Amino acid sequence: MYEEIERVLDQHVRPLLRGHGGDMEVLGLEDGVLRFRLLGKCSGCPAAGLTTEELIRAEVVERVPEVREVALVQETSRELLDQAREILRRRHGG
Repeated sequence: MYEEIERVLDQHVRPLLRGHGGDMEVLGLEDGVLRFRLLGKCSGCPAAGLTTEELIRAEVVERVPEVREVALVQETSRELLDQAREILRRRHGG
């Protein structure tokens, strides 16, 4: 089933996310709920909830019957944390 989910994401979701400098990573599937996180510029984006509802949920739930819902796991990306650390290091001469 994960192969089918990844195929749907690769064909219908990821190209749109990549067009905005982002991507997504599947974290797991449990009781019909697909958990994922957004990556790159999509991580932490104010429109992430809309992206989840309008794009990801619509595509995956329609095409993979075993998935009943999708859940965005929001966390600060390592890339964003590294950028923040670099800015602080430069500002404080470290």
